[in-house]
Amino acid sequence: MSQKRILVIAASESSGETGIEADQKVISAHGCDTLTATTALKPRGPRSKLGIFSPPEAFVKNAVEGCLGGGGVGVVKTGYLASTEIVGIVVEALKRYGPRFVVVDPVIARMPLAQEAVLRITTELLPLTTILTLNIAEALWFARSTKLSWDDMPEHPKQSNDEDLDYLIRLTKALHRLGPQYVLLKGGQLPLTANLEVPESDLDKQVVVNVLYNGTDVSLIKTPYFGKGVPQGADYAVAPAIASNLALGDAVPLATQKACRYAEAGVGKGNGQFNYFHSTYTLPFSPGYFIEYLLNRDDVKPVWHAHVHHDFVKRIGDGTLPAESFRNYLVQDYLFLVQFARAKALGAYKTNSIGDISAGAEETLHIQREMSLHLEYCAEFGLSQEDVEEQEEHQACTAYTRYVLDIAHSESWFALQMAFAPCALGYGIIAKRLWDDPETVKEQENPYWKWIQNYVADDYRAAVEAGEAILEKHAVLQSPSQIESLVKIFVHATKMETGFWDMGSE
Repeated sequence: MSQKRILVIAASESSGETGIEADQKVISAHGCDTLTATTALKPRGPRSKLGIFSPPEAFVKNAVEGCLGGGGVGVVKTGYLASTEIVGIVVEALKRYGPRFVVVDPVIARMPLAQEAVLRITTELLPLTTILTLNIAEALWFARSTKLSWDDMPEHPKQSNDEDLDYLIRLTKALHRLGPQYVLLKGGQLPLTANLEVPESDLDKQVVVNVLYNGTDVSLIKTPYFGKGVPQGADYAVAPAIASNLALGDAVPLATQKACRYAEAGVGKGNGQFNYFHSTYTLPFSPGYFIEYLLNRDDVKPVWHAHVHHDFVKRIGDGTLPAESFRNYLVQDYLFLVQFARAKALGAYKTNSIGDISAGAEETLHIQREMSLHLEYCAEFGLSQEDVEEQEEHQACTAYTRYVLDIAHSESWFALQMAFAPCALGYGIIAKRLWDDPETVKEQENPYWKWIQNYVADDYRAAVEAGEAILEKHAVLQSPSQIESLVKIFVHATKMETGFWDMGSE
């Protein structure tokens, strides 16, 4: 856990688009922990012109020392350092505690900083820096403030491909001479064409080139150009993403490449705002509560209610269902279970887990036992096994069972379990509700009481609990998009199950 702790030393901005608040979102999205030392407070909103408020240096020092002194911080990421004294506090702490990685994102183009503070950053902080990240405007500001010079360096990019790209590379190399191990120059302010040529119009702007340099090798990380409407958070998400990837064990080049891809995806999936959590696959339910979540979804509740509160079920409970209807239901349910047994056997074939294979075999045997009970019922209603097996499948039975078999052939093993679920869960819930309902006619007064008893019996309850455990175990292994597909299967199978009740009511 200690390797995933990142200390962010930066300003707090009330909008959450930059500063510590934005860094925390990026770091959390990468599964790391954030410690903070606040160097300034910047209000944002109707009264944002109130300015920047800096806490006392002693406060910042205590925060930095407290976080680093507690141990376990492998990465420090700095943002806006509000004064020369704060820069000194950070430098002294880095020297004393020696974190493995230091990521510096100076943000000096957006917030005022004294020349003395800039000088201390360049002469004392950058030599301790693992990677310096900055955009072109910030790089030029550094160049002017520190009087950097390099051969034939133009003040602004010239309008030719070679000079523009060469300009970025030379600027990156010049900044590297200030002492960081790596420099990442973000090229979003100088988009190029798909062929890395100078764009003649805005329509030709398609690629952003980010330049990474370590004193020896130049790497170009290309990302799409999204236009002028890129949300502010995109540019400032790169540094904390790099810090997170370093904490997770990546080398600097890979950590940087992944951070650029993270920012790219955040823009592409943000619908006008930066999406910090685009790659965080958070399931919409807590582990162990998938079924509870499933049955309480707005798209499931009405379908499920129609199934478990169907008139056919109510008339079983009060004993008013016509005997002929129940006989027809028993025949079709027997034929239905034949096809379900086929699907269960196919499900056992589709898994490589011996536990799931065994569970599938046990479920098939349970179906066989259930079918024996059906035959006992049928005998009570004057139907032999031969009579039952000679009957033609009702269209509702064929539609339901072939749908399940189609899922067995075309979808995943777990999708098949979702197609089974309405039957197994439904019968258990229905029978228990009827058993507990004081309005249910019981014992000899209800010709269908034995049916209710069988579905609250220990063996059936055990089978349902085993099925529920399978659903809960495998649901947490799915992605959110897979959950949505599985819910659709459950809803359709539930409608098919309700159609079976409709058939029984005919």
